[in-house]
Amino acid sequence: MKTILITGVTGPLGAAIASTLLEKADASLVRVLVRDAAKAGDFQQKGAHIAVGDYNDYPSLVAATKGIGTIVLVSGNDLEHRAAQHLNVIRAAQENGVEKIIYYSLLRKEDREDGGLMGNKTVAHLITEKAIAGSGMKYVVLQVSLYSDMIPLYAGKQIEQTKTIYLPAENGKVSYALRAELGEAGALIALDDTGKYDNRVLELTGSEAVSWADIADMLTAITGDKFTYVSPEVPAFLESLRKSGAPAWLGPANAEMQHAVAHGEFAKVTNTLETILGRKPESVFSYLQSVYGKA
Repeated sequence: MKTILITGVTGPLGAAIASTLLEKADASLVRVLVRDAAKAGDFQQKGAHIAVGDYNDYPSLVAATKGIGTIVLVSGNDLEHRAAQHLNVIRAAQENGVEKIIYYSLLRKEDREDGGLMGNKTVAHLITEKAIAGSGMKYVVLQVSLYSDMIPLYAGKQIEQTKTIYLPAENGKVSYALRAELGEAGALIALDDTGKYDNRVLELTGSEAVSWADIADMLTAITGDKFTYVSPEVPAFLESLRKSGAPAWLGPANAEMQHAVAHGEFAKVTNTLETILGRKPESVFSYLQSVYGKA
């Protein structure tokens, strides 16, 4: 097996990919890309090689991708520059003759040049996917649904006191999946030597799609307290966050996400994640129980 490079390992998704690879493969064949070597201590202790580089620093990416067989590219969080950053990684990979690239993209209902309901959050994914498909490398594009472990952030900590989920998502449903399991799937694909995933776009979702009303019912069952869901108009939602003292960026970002939820952007359910893992993904109810269940 050739060396695998993982990006974004200081985040939960990249860390899950790297951890799975270090469990299932020879650690000497695992390389992690970080901007600050001090933040990669855990991986280094487990035997991974550390490459210091930055998506904006092309020479550092060329150095990091030398001798690499497969890159697992976790998308950056700099929305303004993300597309250019990803193109830097792809170009460096081509320069070094990397054989395969696995890219974490975003689930969506349709491809639109303007990004559709998610705007520039999706545009960078479209640009990256197109560049990867035309790169000459083998590729696997993983279009993933929203993360189960983001539900508490979307809902807000205040629901533990108010018992009310207040989000403008109407009756939209989401096929949530855990970042840990999405990361595990990417690692298993990187380790596969049969080629069965090559040059494919795979949609990775949980086993069911649930609405916020469903989540409220789950929380009621888990805690014994009555939870309700209210879908406000967007202006009322933004005003409520402003009054709560939330950061100025949070309201518009969450409103955009919930608007996409309302229109079914993340409602599709596939069994692809289950097939790759060889088991059912953890359910939303099970995850919520781990977070909100009373001791």
